[in-house]
Amino acid sequence: MAAFSAADVKKLREMTGAGMMDAKKALEEAGGDIEAAQDALRAKGLAAVQKKSSRTAAEGLVGVAVEGTKGVAVEVNSETDFVAKNDQFQDFVRKTTQVALTMDKDDVEALKAADYPDGGTVEEKLTNNVATIGENQQVRRMQTVSVSQGTVTSYVHNAAADGLGKIGVLVALESDLSADVLEPFGKQLAMHIASMFPQALNADGLDADVIERERKIAQEKAAESGKPEQVQEKMVEGAIKKYAKENALLSQMFVMDNKTSVEDTVAKFAKDNGGNVKLTDYVRFQLGEGIEKEESDFAAEVAAAVGG
Repeated sequence: MAAFSAADVKKLREMTGAGMMDAKKALEEAGGDIEAAQDALRAKGLAAVQKKSSRTAAEGLVGVAVEGTKGVAVEVNSETDFVAKNDQFQDFVRKTTQVALTMDKDDVEALKAADYPDGGTVEEKLTNNVATIGENQQVRRMQTVSVSQGTVTSYVHNAAADGLGKIGVLVALESDLSADVLEPFGKQLAMHIASMFPQALNADGLDADVIERERKIAQEKAAESGKPEQVQEKMVEGAIKKYAKENALLSQMFVMDNKTSVEDTVAKFAKDNGGNVKLTDYVRFQLGEGIEKEESDFAAEVAAAVGG
């Protein structure tokens, strides 16, 4: 009996762009493990690299807020997109994001226990929303960035309302230049981040497990080339360097010209404006990022989280 279903084959095809028979064979060889099957297809050159964002199933909103030199992003999930368009839900996300801006650290449990502007706590308001809206909701995560001087710029891609949408970005620029000079540039960087999905600020920040996974895929590709071992080693190292360059923010080609790295673009901006500018941190929250489940499973996860 197959350890996978027709739905799994369909999902793998959507994730990789591979043909039906290739996807089915990869799942058979991987014992139904979709991630392992995806790696196998990539190693054979039968799959394109897909961003995690293309395989998410959650609904809700990401809220972003900035005050002075500090900014925060908060993700609040719901079961359906219909609720995300609800004024009551949007008001909750907006006010919860403002509460998060006052927190000393990124702690969702502390955020839920914090005072809500309309009375009670954030969690009590959330519970009330579940009862009145009739759908489970969950405060999933928050992340703060700040600078000692300079600016934190926010951007929401395809905003559903002011400061609310499905992709929220914050950019931290440490600088001696004024905020009015930095803001337009910060907005361009934020748009780049929304579009290019960097995995870390620089190569050193990339997830070691992800790098190891990429290395194994590169090794399989190199082995299939039949070239001498020394050449294979160079092929693998070249593939890892290419991956790091394309996925670390500072080394990515700036989307506005696709010729200059983000790091060099920041340096040029600083020189042109006669000041010091350093891109020190960023946040990119995409709704449902990392949740790779069927919608029905996600609903059960939210229900369990709210019930627990």
